[in-house]
Amino acid sequence: MGTRFLKPLRIAFVSTYPPRQCGIATFTQDLLNAISELYGDVLADEAQRFLHVVAMHRGSDELDYPPEVRFRIRDHREEDYIDAAEFVNLSPIDVVSLQHEYGIFGGDDGSHILEFLEHVRKPVVTTLHTVLLEPSPSQKEVLQEIAARSTLLVAQTRKSAEMLREVYGVPDEKIVVIYHGAPDVPFIDPAYYKDQFGAEGRPLILTFGLLSPNKGIEYAIDAMARVAGEFPEVLYFVVGATHPEVKKRYGERYRLSLEERVKRLGLEDNVVFHNRYVTLEELIKFLIAADIFLAPYLVREQAVSGTITYALATGKAIVSTPSWYAEEMLAEGRGILVPFRDSKAMAEALLELLRDEAKRDRMRKAAYEFGRHFVWREVAGQYASAFERALMAHARAGKRAFPTFKLHTLPEVNLSHLERLTDGTGVLQHAVYSIPDRRFGYTTDDNSRALIVTLLHWDLFGDKGIWPLMYTYFSFLHHAQREDGRFRNLLTYERAFSEEGDSQDAQGRAIWSLGYAVAAKLPEDLVTLSIQMFKRTLPTWGELSAPRAISFAVLGGARYLEKFPGDTEVRSALQGLYGKLLGAFEGVGDDEWPWPEDVLTYDNARLPQALIAGGRALGVEEGTKLGLEVLEWLWEIQTDPEEKHLSLVGNQGWYPRGGEKARFDQQPLDAAALVDACRVAALATDDPSWWRRMELAFSWFLGRNDVGVPLYDFTTGGCYDGLQPGGVNRNQGAESTISWLMSLLLMKLTLRKRTSRR
Repeated sequence: MGTRFLKPLRIAFVSTYPPRQCGIATFTQDLLNAISELYGDVLADEAQRFLHVVAMHRGSDELDYPPEVRFRIRDHREEDYIDAAEFVNLSPIDVVSLQHEYGIFGGDDGSHILEFLEHVRKPVVTTLHTVLLEPSPSQKEVLQEIAARSTLLVAQTRKSAEMLREVYGVPDEKIVVIYHGAPDVPFIDPAYYKDQFGAEGRPLILTFGLLSPNKGIEYAIDAMARVAGEFPEVLYFVVGATHPEVKKRYGERYRLSLEERVKRLGLEDNVVFHNRYVTLEELIKFLIAADIFLAPYLVREQAVSGTITYALATGKAIVSTPSWYAEEMLAEGRGILVPFRDSKAMAEALLELLRDEAKRDRMRKAAYEFGRHFVWREVAGQYASAFERALMAHARAGKRAFPTFKLHTLPEVNLSHLERLTDGTGVLQHAVYSIPDRRFGYTTDDNSRALIVTLLHWDLFGDKGIWPLMYTYFSFLHHAQREDGRFRNLLTYERAFSEEGDSQDAQGRAIWSLGYAVAAKLPEDLVTLSIQMFKRTLPTWGELSAPRAISFAVLGGARYLEKFPGDTEVRSALQGLYGKLLGAFEGVGDDEWPWPEDVLTYDNARLPQALIAGGRALGVEEGTKLGLEVLEWLWEIQTDPEEKHLSLVGNQGWYPRGGEKARFDQQPLDAAALVDACRVAALATDDPSWWRRMELAFSWFLGRNDVGVPLYDFTTGGCYDGLQPGGVNRNQGAESTISWLMSLLLMKLTLRKRTSRR
C-alpha cells in the first residue's frame, strides 16, 4: 500500500501483549508496529500520544511490559474491565482495537469483556480470532453481545465472515475481512540459511508455534517414519515452546510423549525439537530454510492460523490438514490438503513434493505471490481504513438531533474563558481542556483577533468593563510591532519573542485588527495610536504574497476607509493589495474549482469576504461580484447534501482539487469566517438568503454539524478546539474561543441592526 495517513489516529489495543507468550499477543504487537510505521513511526516518537495497549494480564504473572502498555486488566476481576473503559474514555483515544479470543478474558466464555464494551464510549473495532460454526449457547451469546457493542468486526477469512452472518446474525455492513498479517520477506532459496541450523544439503520440513495437543505433531512424526525410509537425510524441525497454559496444567507431558515416539520410531536423526520461544528474526530464518511447511493440526474450526500465513508470506510449499483457514488460504494450488489424523496421506503428500522439485517450486511461487496481499504494511493500511470507517460510523450512530435556536434567543456573551486565558501580557494561545497552557506562550495572531472581539463588544454594549482586556491586547500588539511596521508573532511565556514564529498571516491579522480599531468609536488616544500603528504597516503590504494574509490586510484597509475614505495613501495601498488579490483568482480554473490554490485549507471564507469588502470600499464591482460567486461555491461544497447543515473542510487532509474533502477535524475559525463572510455578502446584496446562511454557519457552534454536538461550552464560556468523528477536541484554546465570541457578537450586532431598521 505505501500510504502514510496525514493525521495518525489515537488507538487503544485491548489484547494480550508481549512478553506474555501468546499468539494473539504477538499478533497485536506486530499490528501495532505496522500501524506505527504506516503513520510515520509514531511508536518511536510519540507512543504516549497515539498507540496505547490495554494488556490482558493473568494475576499470577510477573511481566515487565514495554512502555506502550498503559493499563493492565487482571483477567478475572470484573471491576478492572470497567476501570479500563473509563481510562480509555478519559484518554485522547479515537478508536479501540479489541482482539477477541474466548480464552484470554475472564468469566464464562470470556464474558467479562462485555463489561468493558458496555462502559467504553469510543468506537470499537473487534478482530475475531475464533469464530465457531457450532458454538455452545453461552459462546454464541457472548459473541453476539460483542458484535452488538462493536462498531465493526474484523473477520480474518471469508468463511468466518459467512459464519458471522449465518450463525450469529451479524449484518453484513458491520463486517470487514482483513487477513492475518505476515512479515515482508524476500523470496530466498532455502539453502541460504540451512547451514545455520545444521541442515546444509538436507531436505527440511518445518512446523512451528506454541506446542499443544491440538497441533497433531504425533501424526507428523508417524508420517516422518515413512518419509525417512525414502529420504534418510530428511529433517523435521518442531520449533516452539510448550504453550504456557498447557505447561501450567500438564507440564511437559505432551512434548515428552512426542520425544518418546521419536525414539520408538528410530527418528532421532530426523526429528529435532527446538523447545523455545524464538524471536521473529530467528523464526524467519527457520521459515526461509524450510523446503516444506507442515501444518498437521487437528481442529477443523480454526478461523485463522498465523503459522500458515507466515509460511505463505515466505513462499513455502505447504502441506496441511483441512481447517477452514487452510482450505481458503491453500486453494488454487497454493498447498496440499490431507485428511485429519491420517499420517499415511500426510507422508504421501510430503514425498510427492520432495520427489518433484519443479512442483515444489511452482507451489512456493504461488504461495509467495498470494502472500504479498497480507504482508503487514498492506494489512496495517486495511486496519487504518477500518478504524477511520468505524470513527465515521460511530459519529453517525451517536449523532444527536439538531438543536433549534432562534435568532432572538442567542446565548449571552460570556467572556469568562477569554479572561481566564488572558494575563497581563496577552491571551495565551493554547489550553489543556479549559486550563491555560503556558508552555506555548502568546501570538500576535490570537491577540489581534482578541482585540477585534473587544471592539465588537464595545460597539454592541458600550460597556467600559471590556477596556482592561482591550488595553491588554493593544499593548501586546504595540510591543510586537517593530519600527519597520512588521509584527513579531510568537512570544514565549517568559516574554521573549521567537523569530521562528513570524508569519504573513500574523502580519495580515494585525493590520485587520488595527483597521477595526481605527473605525471603532474609541477614545481619541486609542484611535490615534491605532492610526499610527496601522500607517506604520503600509510599507509591508507589498511584501504580502499569501492569499489569506493579503485578505486580512484588505479587510483591515476596507475598515480603515470606512472611517477615513479620503485618505489617499491608504486608498492607494489598498488598491495595490486588492489588485494582487484579484490577480490570484485570474485564470485559476473553472466553475468547478474557482479557487487560487490547489488545496482548500483553513480560514477559506476570508478570501471571498475580502473580495466583497475590498470591492465595496474601492468601488470595484467586478471584484465584489467575484467574491459573491466564490463564496457561493465555497458554501455549496461545505453544505451537507442531505441535511443542509454546515460541513466544513477538515484539517485531516484538507480538500485537494480533484480529491476528497476531509470531514474532520473541523475548526471553529472556519465557521467564524463563514459567519462574517455571509454577513458581508448580505450587506453588499441585501439578499436575505445570506442572512439565513449566516445563521446556519453560526449554528455549527451549537450542534448543527456533522456530529450533532455543540462546540460551545456553556459552563466555561469557552469553545472546543475542533469537531472530530467521535465528538469534540476537548481543549479550549484562544483561537477557538475567540472564533466563537466573534461569531456570537456579529450575530448580536446583526440582530440589533436588522431589528432597528424594521
